[in-house]
Amino acid sequence: MGALGVVLLAVLVFLAVSSWSRQPVAAAPSVQPIDFPHRTHVQTYKIDCQYCHADARRSDYAGLPSVSRCMGCHKITASDKPEIKKLAEYAARAEPIPWVRQYKIPEFTYFPHKAHIRAEVKCQTCHGPVETMTTVGATTGQRLSNDLLNLVGLRPAAPPLTMGWCVECHRTQNAARGLRAPLDCVTCHH
Repeated sequence: MGALGVVLLAVLVFLAVSSWSRQPVAAAPSVQPIDFPHRTHVQTYKIDCQYCHADARRSDYAGLPSVSRCMGCHKITASDKPEIKKLAEYAARAEPIPWVRQYKIPEFTYFPHKAHIRAEVKCQTCHGPVETMTTVGATTGQRLSNDLLNLVGLRPAAPPLTMGWCVECHRTQNAARGLRAPLDCVTCHH
């Protein structure tokens, strides 16, 4: 029984180390240079995600709006609010806002936003209910708990923005909507 315990402990340590080392950056709601209320912009004013993240429909990256795009509305709208005053300061200095990155997939993975926009995948599918968030926070990547549950034969759902989660989404979309979302490795890893 002692040797089996040592082997099991070694496997658990290996899984813990390998799981942590392959995680993409997992972010919790962070302190941003400006508190940007997605809830206000999306729910109240019905601004589409792609208005601010315009690169999503034509690029691999969704991009962030320029300060001048923000100031297009905020020269007039809510210009007296403290967060808008911060925005105006960045605009006056012609300096981009140094946002703290929230979503990051591993460097060896390719993810094209434009293909997903063309397939009419809603932004919330991957990013969660951003329209309800004041501060966006991502919980992504591998989890030791999932690895342990898989080890004992249970099959938990893959965490968001992991390979298993993406492949399952492609399978589900192919079956439900008759799409041909690719399932081969070179789609994301090339």
